[in-house]
Amino acid sequence: MQHDDERVRVRLFYVDGCPNAGAARDLVRRCLAQLNLDAVIEEVVGDHPSPTLHVDGIDVMGDPVVAVRSCRLDLPTAERVLAALRQAVARAGQTGA
Repeated sequence: MQHDDERVRVRLFYVDGCPNAGAARDLVRRCLAQLNLDAVIEEVVGDHPSPTLHVDGIDVMGDPVVAVRSCRLDLPTAERVLAALRQAVARAGQTGA
């Protein structure tokens, strides 16, 4: 069982009305379930490249080329989300969290 301070931190940044935000949200939920991880997905609506997904503060697709309100063409993939989640779990294990 994970304690709150041991949870992987997931943040979904998107522009209101983004047609890809729902798919990104569903993707991260499926990846969390696949790895049997408990995490709260914090959603941040505003002027961001949209959708952007951070796991423990790291953009799963790498930093966007444009850091302003825009549609991202490099949408999160299952492979990248799963890799980011696994890395976050490994980092937490190394720090004793």
